[in-house]
Amino acid sequence: LRGHGAIAEALATAHQAADALQQQRRTAQYTLNRQYMANLQQQQKRLRNPRDPRRDPYYTAPMTFRYRVGSTDRETNQYGADVMRQAVNNGYQQGWRAGRADRTDRWPSSYQKSYGYEDANYGFSGKYLPQSDYNYYFREGFQRGYEDGYARHPQYGTVVNGSPSILGNILSDILGLHNIG
Repeated sequence: LRGHGAIAEALATAHQAADALQQQRRTAQYTLNRQYMANLQQQQKRLRNPRDPRRDPYYTAPMTFRYRVGSTDRETNQYGADVMRQAVNNGYQQGWRAGRADRTDRWPSSYQKSYGYEDANYGFSGKYLPQSDYNYYFREGFQRGYEDGYARHPQYGTVVNGSPSILGNILSDILGLHNIG
């Protein structure tokens, strides 16, 4: 979980990125960056509230899924799996918006240079999943969302009423969850 200093550092980095975008006259990406920073500030407030593990069902729920990040096998329960899904979905949505903003700004496609991809903490609650795993799944969603947002014809998701959503089969492939037992 990011400490207060790390979040403050992330916000300072986001401000620097916003300044660079403004100098480059990337209006759409600048607007998106400002929204991302506002979300980070809200997350910072939420993370200050301590949680009581005695009242959290995550700690008593059995581990029911196995998954792999890099070369490391891990286990989680339904609560952790739900956070993994949310990380991919958050990443896809933010990536789609970043790709669309770069296309609107007539900027070359490069999801790796987007602040959201670099940070990868949008929506991270600090619960049920290590931050590094959340970042991994967020980036997996972000890359696909960016490609769909930048392209004229999406291949990884759909957009309904302006709300991007990753396809279920793509989500399942990214997560790679296997039932234990």
